[in-house]
Amino acid sequence: MVSGLIDSNVLIDLLRGYQPAIDWIAKQSTLAITQVVYLELLDGAQDRRGEQKAVALLADFEIVDLTTNDYTWAIERMLMFHLSHNVDSHDCLIAAPAARLRLPLYTHNLKHFAPLLGELAQKPY
Repeated sequence: MVSGLIDSNVLIDLLRGYQPAIDWIAKQSTLAITQVVYLELLDGAQDRRGEQKAVALLADFEIVDLTTNDYTWAIERMLMFHLSHNVDSHDCLIAAPAARLRLPLYTHNLKHFAPLLGELAQKPY
């Protein structure tokens, strides 16, 4: 059973070998990502080696699929918070499964995710 979702900024810390991220992830149970986070990590790869490193890291996480209702939720939140809080479509799509499943989303971007998720948006370390 998935205990939480991870935002791409946490995975980037892991890719960079940031020790607090490594220590934190070692203490966690089953964490998952969305397809949007998967794509964001691939998008950040600078070369084939970086892409392969990202794919290897991503293989450690379950993928939570987006549902039709998640897209509807994301659109509603985009209309509510895009202009007032500068959230973008990726933020809304990443947050949607966390809201639906009532799971924490571990992120360093509380500015964008707290309006979407309230206390479900949590800083991991």
